Amino acid sequence: MYSNQPCLLTVIDLQTLSERDSVSIAGFTPRLLELLPSLYDHRCSVGQYGGFVQALQHGANLAHVVEHVTIALQCLAGTPTYLGRTHAVSDTPGQYRVVCSFELEQVAIEACELALSLVHGLATGAAGLPELLENGVTALRATAERHAIGTSTGAILRAAAKRGIPYHRLTEEANLFVLGWGAQQKRLQATITGDTGHIAVGIASDKQLTKALLQEAGVPVPEGVSVRTLEQAQRAARELGGLVTIKPLDGNHGRGVTTRCGTPDEVQLAFERAREHGRTIIVERHIPGDDYRILVAGERVVAAALRRPAAVVGDGVSTVRQLVEQENRNPARGEGHTNILTRIPLDGHAETTLAAQGLDFDSVPPEGQRVLMRGNANLSSGGTAEDVTGRLPPSTLSMCVRAARKIGLDVAGIDLVCSDITQTLDGRNGAVIEINAAPGIRMHEYPSAGVPRDAGAAIVDSMFGQHDGRIPVLAITGTNGKTTTTLMIDHILRQAGIVTGCTTSEGVFINGEQIKRGDCSGYWSARTVLSAPEVEFAVLETARGGILKRGLAFDRCDVSVLLNVAEDHLGMDGVDTLEQLAEVKAVVAQAASNAVVLNAEDALCRAIGARLDSAVERIYFSCDANQPALLQHLASGGRATWLQDGALMATDGSGKPVRLLAAAEMPATMGGCARHNIANGLAAVAALMACDVGNGAIAAGLRSFVSDARHNPVRGNLYDVNGVQVIVDFAHNPAAFQALAGTARAMTDGRSVAVVTSPGDRRERDFAQIGSICGAGFDTVVFYEWDSEHRGRAPGERAGIMLAAAKTARGSEHGVLLEREPAQALRLALAQCRPGDVLVYACGASVSELVDALRPVDPVNAARIDATLV
Repeated sequence: MYSNQPCLLTVIDLQTLSERDSVSIAGFTPRLLELLPSLYDHRCSVGQYGGFVQALQHGANLAHVVEHVTIALQCLAGTPTYLGRTHAVSDTPGQYRVVCSFELEQVAIEACELALSLVHGLATGAAGLPELLENGVTALRATAERHAIGTSTGAILRAAAKRGIPYHRLTEEANLFVLGWGAQQKRLQATITGDTGHIAVGIASDKQLTKALLQEAGVPVPEGVSVRTLEQAQRAARELGGLVTIKPLDGNHGRGVTTRCGTPDEVQLAFERAREHGRTIIVERHIPGDDYRILVAGERVVAAALRRPAAVVGDGVSTVRQLVEQENRNPARGEGHTNILTRIPLDGHAETTLAAQGLDFDSVPPEGQRVLMRGNANLSSGGTAEDVTGRLPPSTLSMCVRAARKIGLDVAGIDLVCSDITQTLDGRNGAVIEINAAPGIRMHEYPSAGVPRDAGAAIVDSMFGQHDGRIPVLAITGTNGKTTTTLMIDHILRQAGIVTGCTTSEGVFINGEQIKRGDCSGYWSARTVLSAPEVEFAVLETARGGILKRGLAFDRCDVSVLLNVAEDHLGMDGVDTLEQLAEVKAVVAQAASNAVVLNAEDALCRAIGARLDSAVERIYFSCDANQPALLQHLASGGRATWLQDGALMATDGSGKPVRLLAAAEMPATMGGCARHNIANGLAAVAALMACDVGNGAIAAGLRSFVSDARHNPVRGNLYDVNGVQVIVDFAHNPAAFQALAGTARAMTDGRSVAVVTSPGDRRERDFAQIGSICGAGFDTVVFYEWDSEHRGRAPGERAGIMLAAAKTARGSEHGVLLEREPAQALRLALAQCRPGDVLVYACGASVSELVDALRPVDPVNAARIDATLV
C-alpha cells in the first residue's frame, strides 16, 4: 500500500499525547535536535534540507516524529534508509500508521521501539535520554552486525537483483538465501551454491587429498606430506630441504598458515600455531613468488587477483602498533568480511612476521619502509589485492578450470604462487597450493588496484544462465469470486500437465494436493508456494487482509486479475469507503508486469486500469457483450473475453472472435444460470490467454472443473434433496447475495428460498443491505445466526437487523422468518419447499449444518451429502 520496497508498518496509539505536538511541548524540538543532529538532513514533505525541522517548528504530530527518529536511528546503526510515511487511522482517533523502509528488518523493529521510548521521554520530560540513545544505538549496531549480509554474498545478491532474480533470506543471522522461485530456485550460502556438491566441499577441505587429485590431473602442486606430531613435521622439513610452508589440513582464510619456515624453531612455532586449527598438519615445500587468487565460476575463469600481505609504511615517528591502528581506522576496513578490507590483527602471527624483519610492535620503522604484518596474503588477515585478470595466459586459464572440475566445484577459488603470472606454470616457476570451496570475492569486486570485476554477476550467470529464476505468477484479487477463479485457473493448468502451486481462502495446494488448511490468501501462504521446489506455475488468491497486514509475497507477478470491487469488510483496518477498498485491490494490479485482467462492467476496475503503466496490457472481460467499455476496448484492438448468445467468446486482438464453449457446458455455472461463475470463467480465460495457454486446453479445463464440496467447498455447491436444488455458498456481502438471488431465479420456475446469515464484524448498514436484497430477491427467506460469528455483537442483533430490512423491502412480513440455530433454520426452509424449488443456504463455515438438518427427517439424503463431503 505504501511502497514497492520492504517497509515496517507500525500502528501507534498516542493515547494522552494525541493532542500534543512538537510546538505545544516546551523544549521538545531543541532537545530532539540535540539528541539527533542528523534530523537536520531530513527533507520531509518540504523536499529540501531542513524540511523536517520546519515541520517541527510548525508543530509536528508525535507519530510523525517517531517515523523520522526511526529512520535516523537505522542510519546511525549503519543501515541507511530514507523512506517514511505517517497516516492517521481514520476509524480510531489518536492512532497512526507509521511506515519506514529498512535494509534489515530486525534493526528497523528495534529502531522503532527505541524511537518510541525517546519520543515519549521527550514528550514527558524524562531524564537520562542521552544514555538511552547511546546504549540503544550500540545495541542497534550489534543487531546490524549480527544480521549483516557478507560482502561476497551481498555482491551476488546485488547482481541477482540487477538481473531481476528474486531472493529471500532463509536464516536471520546467516548468509543463507534462496534465489529464484519454485522449480527455478537455487540456494546460496556465502559463495557456495545449491549446485556445489557436498563431496566436493569435503575434498577441498582436505588439502592433501586436493593435492593428490590435482597432481593426477596434471596440475603442478608443491611437494609435501601430512603429519601429526612435531617430530614428524621437523623430519619432513629436513627431507624437503630449504624453506617450507606449514598449515592445517582443513583450515581456511589463512588461519594457522606460516610461510618461509627454515629453522627447527620456526618449524616448531609454525606447527603449534597450525595445531590450533586442526590435528593434521601439512608440511610442504615453500614456493617462492607472489600469491594469486583465481576465481572460477561456471567452468570459466572470471577474475584473478595478486594478493599482497598486510603491511604498513613507516613515517619515522610512529610505532608499528600506531601505524596499524591508523590503518585500521580506514573506513574501508572492518571486522571479518563485513567491509571491503579487513582490519590488520596484532597477534602472534604478526609478532613472528615482525621478528623476521628485526622489529616488534613498539619499533619505529624509518620513513618509507614497508613493514610486513603477515606471512600470507589472505584478505581475511588484512591483505590487499590487485586485479590481474588480463595477464593470465590461456594455459593458466584452462589449468584453473581443469583444477576446479577435478575437485568437482562449480565455484572455486584457486590459490597459486608463482614469480611471473604471465608465464605458463610448470611446477618449477609456480604451483597451485590450495583450492577453496567458498571463495571470497570482495578482492575481485573491490581491488585495491586494477579493474574491478563483477564476480557476483559471474556466479549468478553460472547458477542461472540466461534465466531470471522466476516461474509464472498469476495473482487474483477482488471482492467476490477469488477462490473459484483461482481454482479454475489452477485446474486448467494442471489438466495441461503443469505442476502448480495454489493459494486460496481454503488452503494451500501443491499440484492439487492440499498441504495447508484454512484461510491461506496472504503473504506467508504465497511464500509457501513460491518456495516449493516442484512448482512450475503459481496461482495466488490475494485478499485484502494479507495486503494490509504484510503486503505481497512477490515483487511482481506476470498477470493479475481484478474481478470486482464491492462493499465488504468496510470499516475495518482503516478501509471505510469503496474507493479505499479499490486502492487496496489496486496493489495487486500494479504489481503485474505483463497484463492485468479487468472487469469491464465494474467502474472501479476500469478506473484502476486507466491508471496503470501503459506498458502493461489490459485485458477486459464482461458478461455483457454490449458493454460500452468492452466495445471500445475491442475497437482499439485490445484482447478480451465476453459472453455472447450463451457462449464464452475471446479475441486475441486481431478482431476475430473465437467461440470457446457454451456457458452451460461449465458445471460451475449450474447449466448457465450462475452468471457470477460465468464471469469467473471469463476472467480465467483472459488470464490464461495472457499466459499463452491454448484455447483448447482452456475450454477442456472449464468443462471438467466442478465446483463441489471436494474441489471448491461452500462455493456454489449444488445438492438435490428430494427434488429441491440446494445451493450451498459462502456468501457474506451484498453483492454475493444479489448474485445468488439471480442464480436461483434463473434455475427454477418454482419458488426460491434462502437461509441467510452474515459475520458479526460487518456494519449495521451491511446487514440491512443484505436483508433488503434477500427480502426482495427470494420468495421466502429465513435468517439465522452462527454462534462463533457474533464477533462482538449481541446474540440476535444482526439477524434482527436483516429481518427488519427484509420486511421493509418487500412491504410485508409474509415469507420473512427468523430461526436462530442453523440446522433448525434449514429444516424450516426445507419445509417451505416443493420439488422443483431452489433453496440457497448461505452457510457460516461448512455443509455440516445441512447434514445435521437432514439427518432426523431425511437420513438417506443426509448420508449421501455426508459421503460427498468425505
